[in-house]
Amino acid sequence: MSKEVYLIISAGGRGVRMGAKEPKQFLTLGGKTILQRSIEKFIAAVPDIHIVTVLPSGYADKWKEICLASNFIVRQKIVTGGITRFHSVKNALAQVPDGVAVMVHDGVRPLLSSAFVRKMLDCFEAENLHALIPVLPSVDSLKSLELKDGKLSRTGEPDPERSLVWRAQTPQLFRSEELREAYSQAYSTSFTDDASVAEAKKIPLAWIEGERFNIKITTPEDLALADFLARNR
Repeated sequence: MSKEVYLIISAGGRGVRMGAKEPKQFLTLGGKTILQRSIEKFIAAVPDIHIVTVLPSGYADKWKEICLASNFIVRQKIVTGGITRFHSVKNALAQVPDGVAVMVHDGVRPLLSSAFVRKMLDCFEAENLHALIPVLPSVDSLKSLELKDGKLSRTGEPDPERSLVWRAQTPQLFRSEELREAYSQAYSTSFTDDASVAEAKKIPLAWIEGERFNIKITTPEDLALADFLARNR
């Protein structure tokens, strides 16, 4: 790719739903932390990639110790996460210059392929895109429900049409100066990923079909599945 490529690896959460003693990004998968496995996929795709790693407050030294102990010696800037993912990415963007391509990836998605990273970058450049978002079609029937007092009930809205609903993944790819401008907006609870932030700023989005095994590790069941996939792919 003709532009420099920056990676913001979003690992600023504490992983409450995992129920572990430490944040899930520091749990091991096949002898390596989930976070290390995630970063390695990008280095394999773009050896000179610039890395900005977002970590929970107080975990920078722990991550440095992990990197040293596992001989994972890579150049990276470490940034402290904010109160939400939005604020964490905004903090990281302060370390990214204008005029480059920036990929934002969940640090707990370690199973994407390096080939897919290269495919995204090639498509982004060849088509002169502003943003490129990986998505997967929904394979399950969808129901319009709401959870109140621990019980599910109908919302009164019609069920979504499955063929029109796609699930967004990361990495999401942008022109750095445009994404920074998008993150200058006031925070909204509707900002669930970088694409939603960009779209609110009228940045044109393009889509690419993602990878089925690029799962986000959130629960112990996800970790068990990721371990199986890592050992058998």
